Amino acid sequence: MLISLLLVLREGLEATLIVGIVFSFLRKSGQLSQARYAWAGCLAAVALSGLLAFGINAIGTRLEGTAEQLFEGATMLFAVAMLTWMIFWMRRQARNIKGELEGKLALALRGGHTLALFGVTFFALFREGVETALLLGAASFQADGSATLVGALLGLAAATVLGYLVYAAAVRLNLRLFFNITSLLLLVFAAGLVTRSVHEFQEAGFLPLIIEPIWDLNPFVAGESLLGQILGTLAGYTPAPSLLETIGYVGYWAAVLLGIRVSGAIPVRSSRPS
Repeated sequence: MLISLLLVLREGLEATLIVGIVFSFLRKSGQLSQARYAWAGCLAAVALSGLLAFGINAIGTRLEGTAEQLFEGATMLFAVAMLTWMIFWMRRQARNIKGELEGKLALALRGGHTLALFGVTFFALFREGVETALLLGAASFQADGSATLVGALLGLAAATVLGYLVYAAAVRLNLRLFFNITSLLLLVFAAGLVTRSVHEFQEAGFLPLIIEPIWDLNPFVAGESLLGQILGTLAGYTPAPSLLETIGYVGYWAAVLLGIRVSGAIPVRSSRPS
């Protein structure tokens, strides 16, 4: 539940910030009469994202045996790629999101294209929705489905409240600190997904079992214990990993640290409308 709450809180806050930019721009430009088209874009993006999340979960629950293991392993790897790309992309582009989005909105309003206003809002939010659906699908493979749903709903509620505080109530939140902390936590989660993905591919016979296990921590923190389950969900903890699982985990962190070194630290600056 904690992972799904964190995922939806992070993605949901990004989405509410985008909504805030859209409606703040409409208000400043005296075009609030067109707000219904922006709302339609928001609702359509949320609905399609929900259907995508439901579809991923439905496919995963209906598959069995090798097909299920390959599907879950591939979904987890795709989620890792999407999550990592999103974090680094946010670092590079966060300063420009507001200006680019307002530029597209101004172009749509200037041309009187209400369908374009719908499209700008829809695609801005749908990107966040696709990321959320994919990540929740990967998270649901490691946790109870009802717990994942509860966590997602709590995260969405918290993101909505935070978004309201930032834009409507004019409360100053340290968004840079928020995104830095959640970025680190999500990278930890992504590293765990790599380990889980390798495990699924090994179970399916797609990857070989080489030195299994390389150590056994069950006498200290058993995988079935409460602490082991929490660590397993949050960070992919495996008390008795194979060599390939360990290589995947270490290799992911090596790639992330290399990316940080090449692109700089991970600070994120978020703009808010005046």
